[in-house]
Amino acid sequence: MARPLIPRKQILLMKKMISNRKTTPLLVSMTLLFSSWSSMSVATDSTIDDAINKAGKQRMITQRLLKDYAMVGMHMDLGNPAKDLKNCIQEFDAILADLEAFSSDKKVQASLKHIQTLWEPLKATLQKTPTKAKAAQLQTDLDKLLAACQENTRILTGLSGSQRGEIVGLSGRQRMLSQRMAALYMLKAWKIDQMQFAEKLSTSMDEFSAAHQRLEASPLTTDEIHTLLSKVKKSYAWFEMMGRSKSGRVIPSLINKSANNILADMDKATALYAEAKK
Repeated sequence: MARPLIPRKQILLMKKMISNRKTTPLLVSMTLLFSSWSSMSVATDSTIDDAINKAGKQRMITQRLLKDYAMVGMHMDLGNPAKDLKNCIQEFDAILADLEAFSSDKKVQASLKHIQTLWEPLKATLQKTPTKAKAAQLQTDLDKLLAACQENTRILTGLSGSQRGEIVGLSGRQRMLSQRMAALYMLKAWKIDQMQFAEKLSTSMDEFSAAHQRLEASPLTTDEIHTLLSKVKKSYAWFEMMGRSKSGRVIPSLINKSANNILADMDKATALYAEAKK
């Protein structure tokens, strides 16, 4: 188990802050955030590291779709999840097309075909009005899609044959974990009977902490990236605090804001890793 990123004293202070605050919704617009991570496409002259970054975004989208679905189902308007859900569906399709055009490698093409097979029925479900009755099965099916996207990212990382490609993949995966932790919290807030909720959350947090520490120690991490990682560490503190809480209290607005801050900062960091000179 990875050691916590945030000292216990700081966690206790944050709990006190929450107990004293009014739990009014934090109206967070996601328009600019979405454009920041959706604008980058795998162009004809893109590198393998660009492709790894793009494939990594597909992993993130699988979990962001689940988070948005739950938020729409709960009639929450934090950053317009209905619009974000639609944008994420379009972005997933665009990335799939980009990656199909990027590489003719047989393993990559077979992996993308498997993703397409899983994706089509899910896309149909996601375009319908969210219901609690479908949420649990949707989580299971999106986890399968996540696994397929992870495998595709792994294949592309293997093709890169470089430490940088591995770090790009690791950094990009942090984006997915930020949305996965938030999605789990949203389902909890929606009172969905999730299988192995505590285990899934604990595993995601351990993986996030371990990867963060590895990125901090990487020789490929520049001063600019270190600054972004420091911001991510502060945002992640709220997840550690909520993860340790025994009260069962969930504040969706705070979790959503923290997850989106991590996503934005890790997206910048991943792009910097991908663009850095060897």
